[in-house]
Amino acid sequence: MALRSLVVDFNSYFASVEQQVDPTLRGYPVGIVPMMADTTCCIAASYEAKKFGVKTGTRVGDAKKMCPGIRLIEARHEIYVQYHHALVAAVESCIHVDDVWSIDEMVCTLPSNWREPAKAREIAQRIKEAISRDAGKCLRCSIGIAPNPFLAKTASDMQKPDGLVLLDLDDLPHKLHRLELRDLCGVGEQMEARLHRHGIHTVQQLCDADIHKLRVAWGGVEGERMYGKLRGHQVYEPPTRHATVGHSHVLPPAERNEEAAFGVIHRLTQKAAVRLRKMNCFAGALHISLKYPDQTRWASDMRITDSQDTLHFIRVLGELWERRPKGKNPLAVGVTLLNLREAQLITPSLFEREQNHNKLSHLMDEINQKYGKNSVFLGGSFENLRSAPMRIAFTHIPDLETEADD
Repeated sequence: MALRSLVVDFNSYFASVEQQVDPTLRGYPVGIVPMMADTTCCIAASYEAKKFGVKTGTRVGDAKKMCPGIRLIEARHEIYVQYHHALVAAVESCIHVDDVWSIDEMVCTLPSNWREPAKAREIAQRIKEAISRDAGKCLRCSIGIAPNPFLAKTASDMQKPDGLVLLDLDDLPHKLHRLELRDLCGVGEQMEARLHRHGIHTVQQLCDADIHKLRVAWGGVEGERMYGKLRGHQVYEPPTRHATVGHSHVLPPAERNEEAAFGVIHRLTQKAAVRLRKMNCFAGALHISLKYPDQTRWASDMRITDSQDTLHFIRVLGELWERRPKGKNPLAVGVTLLNLREAQLITPSLFEREQNHNKLSHLMDEINQKYGKNSVFLGGSFENLRSAPMRIAFTHIPDLETEADD
């Protein structure tokens, strides 16, 4: 009874939600875009669009050429978060959800009496039925079942859409051999290059490598963890800690000028500060970045006294902004709060001014939560209150209570 983990991975999630919400989109190629501009990229594509080669990252202009009938939809992240919570509830009605990995992926532990292959498949089918019934028929998922979360994740990617793949110990490692190295979670472009330098070019070679070779290839204990994961072991993963909190935004054409860009990054800084306080953390540095239409980038950062005060962050933002190359119109802006520490580890400031500013920031959060977003805000972002709407990052699911747009 080696089966312990079950991963649910929703297929073409953003596009599937749009097809569920709007029946006229069903059966047609759909591309989800951050804004209606040929120069931006698709952030999701339906399976009908994928058949034409359109995928995440495809430029909109290219997508139109590849798939002339594609229907482009501007992303509505708040709806995707609402459906996410409905989907978690649907899965939870069948089996407990241990962890939500992303907006479209979650992992469950199979109870000891559900670990036989037949019973595990039965639970997977019940999950699919609950999703169709409670969230909608367009919300299809692929489910992977295996001895550990890593292999269950791998299995969920082996058959799409609407797949169900079970990897038992008897299937290891030969059923993994047909995969590419980049198909494995944790092997990105740079890691693949490192594996190549160590003579590992295929998944079979990766599975055959001894634990010492993988430790050397990964440069540490993560190689040992990979060795165990590939063999179906339950591998201890240290808990992740928030090291940063931030936002970035590609500017629409009308805001690709220095004045509007500053208003947007001002707004992003306020949003990051709200999230920081929600996490009950303080930040010890602030980083800003600008990307230009010629694909060049500029960035700068500053260490600060540990703070969660929006006014302090805005003052630092102003200083960093003055360092930027003058006379260049940005294409995208980003801000990140760094060196996060939990509030209980911070010695409170002895200065009354800083204490009052901190209280003011928390009071603004309370007012906006009670009376609605933007009931109170800092004036520097007045012209950009509707700019930089809520976005879903890969590992961050926005909190509708604090991050949703009006």
